Amino acid sequence: MNVAYWIVAGLLALFYLYGGTVKLARSRERLRPMMAWVDSTPMPAVRALGVIEVIGAIGLVLPPLTGVAPWLALAAAVGFVVLQIGATGVHLSLGDRRVALNVTLLLAAVVTGRLAMAWL
Repeated sequence: MNVAYWIVAGLLALFYLYGGTVKLARSRERLRPMMAWVDSTPMPAVRALGVIEVIGAIGLVLPPLTGVAPWLALAAAVGFVVLQIGATGVHLSLGDRRVALNVTLLLAAVVTGRLAMAWL
């Protein structure tokens, strides 16, 4: 169970660490080719999502690694489930039916949360 958590949570954390950093560092013009939704979203909200993603990625890894407040890993996983439900809704409301990545991330967050619950 421990190995499974680290594989799934590690991959999820890497994805969100990258995605969050990109949202924090790039301009709207540089984000547009990979994230069409940024045109209809204020940049402070895009930046806030980036912060949330980076903090969540840290929350998946650091608490279980240190043994300090390991319940935060579960909170981070639940947060990513909520984030992907919202992201899927945004994509669908904008007419973008390409939500396979969102569904995959949602399922990975659910599995991560379930594995994190085994530690608690």
